[in-house]
Amino acid sequence: MRSLERHGDVGAYALGVLDEAEAFRFEDHLMECPRCAAHVAEFGPTTRQLMLYRRATPRFVHPMAQPGPGLLDRLLGEVARRRRAGRRRLLYGLAASVVLAVSGPAVVLAAGQDDGPVQVAATDASTGVWAEVKAADRDWGSALEVRVRDGSGPHSCRLVVVGRDSSEETVAGWKVSAHDGRAHTMSAGTTMHTGQIDHFEVRTDQGQRLVTLDVR
Repeated sequence: MRSLERHGDVGAYALGVLDEAEAFRFEDHLMECPRCAAHVAEFGPTTRQLMLYRRATPRFVHPMAQPGPGLLDRLLGEVARRRRAGRRRLLYGLAASVVLAVSGPAVVLAAGQDDGPVQVAATDASTGVWAEVKAADRDWGSALEVRVRDGSGPHSCRLVVVGRDSSEETVAGWKVSAHDGRAHTMSAGTTMHTGQIDHFEVRTDQGQRLVTLDVR
């Protein structure tokens, strides 16, 4: 029976309101009770706040003033409330994990439909430039493989990715020699996911559009 009473002394011990004899007896109990040791640790932040308050106490307050029974009860109630709130957060987290685990395959499927691999090719009738772009979605954006056949050089070119929100990102640049009709292959990357890309453009450094590759 006395052991059960000792469990109830944990808050008073942590806050320093037990007398010396009671504190000594509780410490003996604490050596054999992991439950109470854990509860004492939970009172650590509260104890530190009270120490800070004591140091900041004005001089006209008696230096040996101690928290009364009402304050102790409120503190014990607050610790209990926080422990209940912690258990609720844990249960909510577990419930959310279960929901995600159950719905996970459907979510992945939807993401695959929006951000799946892309392969587009086009030839511009006026410039004669042909290009092909393959895009594979990654965590950081999209990995690109680009092939270009351009016999309209010499000039410098760049590949521009245009998003559905009209944003633009230049992802590669190269030089085209005069009368070079060979297909050249290069790798590039964009921070846009495949589902965010509206089209690709091959442009000269002067801004002339050589070929446009629409994604959808």
